[in-house]
Amino acid sequence: MIRHLAALAALALVGTAHAQEPGQCQRELVVLGAGQDAGAPQIGHAGDEGPVLLPSSLGLIDREEGKRYLFDATPAITSQLIELDTIYPPMSGKLVDGIFLTHAHIGHYLGLAHLGREAAGAKGVPVYAMPRMAQFLRDNGPWNQLVELGNIDIGEMSSSQSVVIGQGLIVVPFEVPHRDEYSETVGFMVLTAGKTFLYLPDIDSWEAWQAASLSNSLRNKVDAFDHVFIDATFWDDNELLDENGVGRDMSEIPHPRVSATMDMLQDMPPERRARVHFIHYNHTNPIRYADSLESAQVGQRGFSVARRGDRFCLD
Repeated sequence: MIRHLAALAALALVGTAHAQEPGQCQRELVVLGAGQDAGAPQIGHAGDEGPVLLPSSLGLIDREEGKRYLFDATPAITSQLIELDTIYPPMSGKLVDGIFLTHAHIGHYLGLAHLGREAAGAKGVPVYAMPRMAQFLRDNGPWNQLVELGNIDIGEMSSSQSVVIGQGLIVVPFEVPHRDEYSETVGFMVLTAGKTFLYLPDIDSWEAWQAASLSNSLRNKVDAFDHVFIDATFWDDNELLDENGVGRDMSEIPHPRVSATMDMLQDMPPERRARVHFIHYNHTNPIRYADSLESAQVGQRGFSVARRGDRFCLD
């Protein structure tokens, strides 16, 4: 484990271990899901005929070392690993070579259950978690059975401390404010010898995060990373209201609104805005529909909406 700032400097000295095959990246990022925890259609919405959403998850392929990693283990992990298999099947004999968990809300860790004896009966899948998250898994069923049977091997992380998972491939967790009933909440900075990305699917507010430290600036992160996947749960404050103005109290589920996040970043240069990918959108968020006016507005303002199946070369 090393400090991530030192790791950034070290990456400049690291070359690729193998020549890149024609038309193929050595390190590749795949969007395996872009929806909020419950995806879509959600329970109780049998008539929902909109686009199917799988909960947010990213897959990282490391062809240099024949490995694959997941960022978050969603309830749709089976479908998501099938999709990853079609792009790059497992080479190491493991279902996946590591899973990085952001926090203990249902869309981000329930997929671990599929590694247990009732399903895959996996052996020693590395699961990277912050201390509270790790303790939650060890102390509560059915997750503790995964630990006891050796289905998963928990690796504890520390905020801002690097996890080296390959030559010139480093993951750095960072804590953010969120509803932390059972665990901390983190985002991940992923550093390679080529391009970098940031994954932050859940946060209460950009202002609360920056208030904790001036270095916690979304603008700084957009400046520093090639791809920035950020919380897009809701479009605006009226999203959960019905035609009579009745609905859930959105103050109880704070998230930055997509429209407000765009306003905050709008004065950044176009090449910076193009780095921002909105992810983790609720089934009610109109950017769920690629042909919606809101999706068009995101594109017109220079940002993008992450869609399942998007692929990014990190070389």
